[in-house]
Amino acid sequence: MKKINPTAYQRIVFFTGAGMSAESGVPTYRGAGGIWRAYDFAEYACQEAFERNPEKVLRFHELRRQAVLDCQPHAGHRVIAGMPEAFVVTQNIDGMHQRAGSEGVIELHGSLWRLRCERCGAAREDYGRKYETLRCECGHWLRPAITWFGDMLDEAVMRKASEIIDSCDLFIGIGTSGTVWPAAGFPELAWQAGAHCIEINPEPSGEACYHQSIRGKAGSVLPELFAAEQ
Repeated sequence: MKKINPTAYQRIVFFTGAGMSAESGVPTYRGAGGIWRAYDFAEYACQEAFERNPEKVLRFHELRRQAVLDCQPHAGHRVIAGMPEAFVVTQNIDGMHQRAGSEGVIELHGSLWRLRCERCGAAREDYGRKYETLRCECGHWLRPAITWFGDMLDEAVMRKASEIIDSCDLFIGIGTSGTVWPAAGFPELAWQAGAHCIEINPEPSGEACYHQSIRGKAGSVLPELFAAEQ
């Protein structure tokens, strides 16, 4: 494996998906063992479910938070966090990158640790095994600030991610299936911008816009990929 000198690049982007967190033990949503094979998203992860029974939905997400807190960032997260000049764009909502020390993470699908009020527009960070409160100061139920089935992605967040990727010169996609749009188009965006594109994944995503595909887990590949030359 050819090692990478990060100082040789002006703008590095790490684009991470479910596989990145799965290495830490965080259950994925799709695929074998995924959350939606055990639970019906229509009961727990859509606006209609929240409107029918907000407390039921919130308690489910509280359990998700507890499961995530029982997991720890792995060596791959720490390698990325050790490059503060790099950008992180993630499809994950678990906050693992932040727990490893990364700042300014662009979360395409929101965060388990954020709530918002759909009545007054208030938003709050809420980090812990239990929610501090289920209701806003205005009295309305607080909703997890994540992208549920049927939700539109935040246009401002997507625009920011696209602008960063369009100007990067090293793009590293990690643990992404390459099937969830519009984020699945990010590798091609980086490729067309002239970036060197690397994929790290135990299984091939089928995405053609990579100069190099490394079969393996980020926790073992990233420390080796960015190890200093002896």
